[in-house]
Amino acid sequence: TTTIKLLTGLARPTAGRAWVDEVPVEHGGGAARRHFGYLPEDPRIYGWMKGREFLALVGQLAGVPDAELKGRVDEMLELSGLREAAGRRVGGYSRGMRQRLGLAQALITRPPVVFLDEPTSALDPVGRREVLGLIDALRGQTTVFISTHILADVERICDQVAVLNKGKLVTQAGRQELVERYAAPIFEIELAGAEGRHNGDL
Repeated sequence: TTTIKLLTGLARPTAGRAWVDEVPVEHGGGAARRHFGYLPEDPRIYGWMKGREFLALVGQLAGVPDAELKGRVDEMLELSGLREAAGRRVGGYSRGMRQRLGLAQALITRPPVVFLDEPTSALDPVGRREVLGLIDALRGQTTVFISTHILADVERICDQVAVLNKGKLVTQAGRQELVERYAAPIFEIELAGAEGRHNGDL
């Protein structure tokens, strides 16, 4: 979370510099803001607005040209699976639907990079599956930078993995390389008195 806040300009670093899409990051976002989308861990969305209205507002604030805005909103509603719910108030959405709407707003400018802070941490299994499916569908379209403590999500959707501890980079490698290097059985089962039993008796 802290790393994402630094990369999006929401927090000021004590030292060092960062770039997003080769653009220097400044406190407050600066020029880099046009190069990324952002979904916070707990997105605040006006419950009285309809899904389509919310995306249109975000697009206007982000500077999407008026001539492109309706098409861009339709595209994001389709991508997030919310087309049928677009005319309903966000206050009636499930948590998973609100999270998908939040992801849609992060993508409305078609940014080259999108930052997602714990996007599945408070979702039920259905909502989690929907959000992970949406993130996985972005493969090859944009760079997704995700922070999460749910290792099963990492194994499912991440290509590259970095592990931080107290602000220090511990390791960074491809997902499969890390699995092969560090994964170990959690449980080992020994069966007492199993010797001599025939197949099917166990």
